[in-house]
Amino acid sequence: MATSVRRTTLTLPAAPVGPDNPLPALRPGRDPHRVEIPQDAGLPAAMARQIGYRPLRSVLPTRLRDGYGRARRATDVDALVLENDRLRATVLPGLGGRVYSLHHKPTDRELLYRNPVLQPAHFALNGAWFSGGIEWNIGATGHTTLSCAPLHAARVPAPDGGEMLRLWEWERLRDLPFQVDLWLPEDSDFLYVGVRIRNPHHHTVPVYWWSNIAVPEGERTRVLAPADEAWYFGYQRTLRRVPVPESAGADRTYPLRSEFPADYFYEVPDGERRWIASLDEAGRGLVQTSTDTLRGRKLFLWGAGRAGRRWQEWLTEPGTGGYAEIQAGLARTQLEHVPLDAGGEFAWLEAYGPLAADAAAVHGSDWSAARGEVARRLEAALPRADVDAAYAAWRPYADQEPKGSLATGSGWGALEVARAGLDLPGTPFDEGTLGAAQRPWLTLLRTGDLPPVGPLPGPALVAPAWRDLLESAMPGPATDYHLGLAQWQGGDRAQAVRSWERALAAGGGRLSLDALPLYCLAVAEAEAGDAERAAERYAEAFGCAARFAETLASEDAAARIWRSVLPALAREAVPALLAVGRADEACDLMAHLRQEDLAAGRFRLLTAQVLLAEGEPAAARAIFDAGFEIADLREGDETLSDTWYAIAERLVAGSGPVTDEVRAEARDRHPLPERYEFRMRPV
Repeated sequence: MATSVRRTTLTLPAAPVGPDNPLPALRPGRDPHRVEIPQDAGLPAAMARQIGYRPLRSVLPTRLRDGYGRARRATDVDALVLENDRLRATVLPGLGGRVYSLHHKPTDRELLYRNPVLQPAHFALNGAWFSGGIEWNIGATGHTTLSCAPLHAARVPAPDGGEMLRLWEWERLRDLPFQVDLWLPEDSDFLYVGVRIRNPHHHTVPVYWWSNIAVPEGERTRVLAPADEAWYFGYQRTLRRVPVPESAGADRTYPLRSEFPADYFYEVPDGERRWIASLDEAGRGLVQTSTDTLRGRKLFLWGAGRAGRRWQEWLTEPGTGGYAEIQAGLARTQLEHVPLDAGGEFAWLEAYGPLAADAAAVHGSDWSAARGEVARRLEAALPRADVDAAYAAWRPYADQEPKGSLATGSGWGALEVARAGLDLPGTPFDEGTLGAAQRPWLTLLRTGDLPPVGPLPGPALVAPAWRDLLESAMPGPATDYHLGLAQWQGGDRAQAVRSWERALAAGGGRLSLDALPLYCLAVAEAEAGDAERAAERYAEAFGCAARFAETLASEDAAARIWRSVLPALAREAVPALLAVGRADEACDLMAHLRQEDLAAGRFRLLTAQVLLAEGEPAAARAIFDAGFEIADLREGDETLSDTWYAIAERLVAGSGPVTDEVRAEARDRHPLPERYEFRMRPV
């Protein structure tokens, strides 16, 4: 039985992803993966170059996806199933093409960590992400902006005469098309995955790819890879070389023998077969291997400490088993971006399947013997030569045109094809996929001018080619606003400010046209270090939006969109006002929000911060004692613990100064409750 592909529906408890944030994502935010490398780190030359190569300035042109909550309800989710006699793979095309499940029929075992719920959390570069399965991370360091987005999907002939499932999309951060081909050869215990990333441009582009595999963790689950050293990255933002398996007094190949979350990027020697495996106490589990282009291998562990356990509960349900991640990428570490030449491509083959090894050898104290046992078992189950042969067999099929659409992604690829006349065999971006988001840009392409905005400016395009078109277009509020975004993303901050000032002037005091340029100018002031002026601009932007929202008495789409702008602006305006000692204004600003907005966890926290700034620590503490949750709490964000201890210190100090003695007493008398413990590094 070669691969068959069919549609199905899964019914899962899911929290809706919700609407995107209406504000442009001008800043990357706090990057938990920012690294400070000591001079004596001894990085290989290529690794050092690629760590500093073309980091993101922001996540433009995408928008932040932070409109989700934590209320889950039974939801039907479209799924595609690939199946042969031995394996069944379930893929979610509407959620980044995630492989949700990989079931081995002969042993009736699930090989992946399969999350029983779909709970978005702020781990993707643009926000919403969920844990579990196998995900395809492309773009830049972090989880892809496509984590909760639909991909195109269709059937394609497979090299063995069966069917492949092709997933493809246009990745907007780097403006690159990519495809993922999945198939199960007849009688195979391994899922084959062919991946191709193409650069259709006339310039070199930075590329990032990591295949991220969630596997069940356990007290006796061990992760093995062909390496004696690893690059350790903790949330202290340091990168250093450590021995494998033991470092700092513990065997770190067992995910639960660490306290805090951490990454271990294995230093796989050149010439060694590329693989990584997660095996349980009986020596059984999942192995991933690939052709040599996919050189990196990594273990991510949550650790056994309070914060790691709390995050695990946050991403699923209490009482559900935890997970670790084994990963494979284009570079040694996820801190790197790899240059892809004009007209070039990266392509490789991955294989995922079950592995059974001798438990005594796998868990023995001899690391060389343990990984040697896994390598031998892998070679017996799937010889390295067979993987190379499968890759060679797949390559001619990568250009096969898909037939029988199974799911539809975005229209951004079709827009790029229309702009540049691209020929991309195997990944058609049909004109029929163009939608409302692309329509204004299609008008700009065909007429030279961007049409007037609707209730709010639509999604942005910031690539140099679109910037050139905007610079040639007739000036106006929409054109100047979008031109500013493109200039900002290009690093031309002064020109961006001038464009937004022109947009503001062209708006002529019309409230519907002024709020977003004012917001952009506020961000520019903040980035320039002028906190006072930034706070003033944020307050202006919020006031403008609030006055316009008051004029909208109806409940039509325009009114709903504009009312979503207010809380988005308040989330940034309130901290900016507090930072310059304007707590009274922050309080007045929040009074314009609806009660349903103020009841959200993010605004409960902001209310506590305002009360603290106004000299009411007991009232601020009462908010924490009553309890709240911030649905979109970001990976690595320590705002909750910082605010808790700031309140505790003021309660202890009274009207006196906050000294080191006061801080120590505050921590003793007011320990952080477990529900607010999300710190991913040692205090």
